[in-house]
Amino acid sequence: MAYYSDGELSELGFKSLGKNVKISDKASIYDADQIEVGDNSRIDDFCVISGKIRIGKFVHIAPFCLIAGGEKGVFMDDFSGLAYHVLVFSQSDDYSGRSMTNPTVPDAYKQEKKARVSLGRHVIVGAGSIVMPGVEVAEGCAVGAMTFVHKDTLPWGVYFGNPARRIKERKKNLLELEDKLLADLRI
Repeated sequence: MAYYSDGELSELGFKSLGKNVKISDKASIYDADQIEVGDNSRIDDFCVISGKIRIGKFVHIAPFCLIAGGEKGVFMDDFSGLAYHVLVFSQSDDYSGRSMTNPTVPDAYKQEKKARVSLGRHVIVGAGSIVMPGVEVAEGCAVGAMTFVHKDTLPWGVYFGNPARRIKERKKNLLELEDKLLADLRI
């Protein structure tokens, strides 16, 4: 995978950019002036990243992901990650037929849902999953592959299905590893 150099990243005009950030030169970045990326984070090939977005430290976004931050934003806390082909939306058209849809139609004729999305610390979202506007995926949650998340989750659960259902508790052993990593790095 080829990554932008530090100079090239600087030229993209991010709102803020941490240290040791890796962004594929095949990723599509829109509205970089609204995007914040924390230390030691990585965005892989063929991702589309747009709108108001805050990516914490040690975050990984795997190939083919879409993060549509729009106006309200998508916020990914430290140590969170998206597996291949995850879609995260902070806004969506109303598909009920009560209003018109698509970006070519003026807002006066649409009823888009626009709401902040938050992925907490140590959240991992499995391949092919979809996270809808207004959702808070709470700290420590693991979302299984191909899961449709349209409601908030409770902390430290494993969620799976369409719609997402909590199927078990997630272990917290990784918190000890986080402490060790941060101590080793003296962060």
